[in-house]
Amino acid sequence: MSKERIDKLLSHEGFGSRKDIRKILRKYDVSVNGKRILDAGFLIDPLEDSLTIDQEKITLHSNLYLMMNKVMHTVSSNKDGEHQTVFDLLDDSLRTPYLQEHLHLVGRLDMDTEGLLLFTTDGNLTHTLISPKSHVDKTYFCVLEHEESESHKEEISKAFGEGIEVGPEDNEEGFKTLPASIKWAGAEEIKKHLNNTSYFTQTESGKKNLVAQAALLTIQEGKYHQVKRMFAAVGNKIIFLKRVSMGKLHLDAALKPGQYRELSEEEIEKLN
Repeated sequence: MSKERIDKLLSHEGFGSRKDIRKILRKYDVSVNGKRILDAGFLIDPLEDSLTIDQEKITLHSNLYLMMNKVMHTVSSNKDGEHQTVFDLLDDSLRTPYLQEHLHLVGRLDMDTEGLLLFTTDGNLTHTLISPKSHVDKTYFCVLEHEESESHKEEISKAFGEGIEVGPEDNEEGFKTLPASIKWAGAEEIKKHLNNTSYFTQTESGKKNLVAQAALLTIQEGKYHQVKRMFAAVGNKIIFLKRVSMGKLHLDAALKPGQYRELSEEEIEKLN
């Protein structure tokens, strides 16, 4: 287990902000392995080191970060009475009382959408990534129902780049999107993004000219059915949708649908 800053760990355990932790370090006897600590940046191993505050032992939990390649027909929730959830795909080792209470999703994906889904116990990171003020890029690989001509592709790119009015859906009102960028996918990109998906096993799409139907759309919002509503506004329909990146983090191409793994330290840094 890698070491983490004492102020970060205590903040995650509910002792307040990092500013609050600095005050605690000055005011109380905060000790690691019997030695008093005053430096908020002191590194400790949550599993190996013993931490006490005024001689009372504090149990620490290191944050967990998981990347899943969400499979189609699973619900982005920890409970659902009718359908399999993404939490149902996690190993029993991830069902401890602490993780059942603290492990959560960073945003959601629709039931029929595949791709990059993050789980974490790090509430601060979640707030940063999903806050509208953060403007975090989220890129989706989209396969459309109808082929698009080159001229209409240019019109769509321009409309999305300026922000487009989308209509209401279900109980959600229509709205104008923030500017978004679209890249029409070539053969190699299509092959790459369909390599670790259940899409071909469920459709006859392999027989179609996907170069005229596939695109990579990058948005900075995450409103209800937004990508689907954007393409509906320009006269087309999404038949397959897969999130391939969030910020600087890209979906691991080795993960099959439904598989997951812990993020590396380097990947975690990309999210902060």
